[in-house]
Amino acid sequence: MGKYFLTLSVLKGPWDQVFAAFWLRYPNPYSKHVLTEDILYREVTEDQKLLSRRLLTKTNRMPRWAERFFPANVAHSVYILEDSIVDPQNRTMATFTWNINHARIMVVEEHCVYRENPDNSSWTEVKREAWVSSSLFGVSRAVQEFGLARFKSNVTKSTKGFEYILAKMQGEAPSKTLVETAKEATEKAKETALAATEKAKDLASKAATKKKPQQQYV
Repeated sequence: MGKYFLTLSVLKGPWDQVFAAFWLRYPNPYSKHVLTEDILYREVTEDQKLLSRRLLTKTNRMPRWAERFFPANVAHSVYILEDSIVDPQNRTMATFTWNINHARIMVVEEHCVYRENPDNSSWTEVKREAWVSSSLFGVSRAVQEFGLARFKSNVTKSTKGFEYILAKMQGEAPSKTLVETAKEATEKAKETALAATEKAKDLASKAATKKKPQQQYV
């Protein structure tokens, strides 16, 4: 029996804007693990629904204990199919993703539904479900625990990436990434340390100047 995950969240943007941002979200500062995206199929049905299938290539670092399950000649990249149905009349978008390689080791399936928030039409609510399973004998539970933890981490990155693209579309300054924040903090610390050093030198110089006349009268 695999692992199940459910989360409900809100994106602060109207549904049509979130729908547009969905196709523009790569690249962003939080999606460095997403290597490629390709549209394999697209169709507009008679009832005006948009059907799409994309192929995504992603990579993630594996724990050391998992590396022995990958033959040396097998790529560690994961190929993911993403099917989506956009219903503009009912203002909903549903996506279903699953990995098509390394399935013997682990399968991660995700189903998302984006719909207009019933309490605030300027926001979009997201219902996300995921199932993580493994058929590796003896270690399936550990693999599933790892897969679930990694999935949760990637959900956080995906949400931040979505918010980043939405902020750009809304003409706002996107929130700074952790790397940018850390870099600014480091630069600020360097400036503070330099200022403190210069102040200490100045105080030392003044102290030395005051001492010199006293030494002359000794």
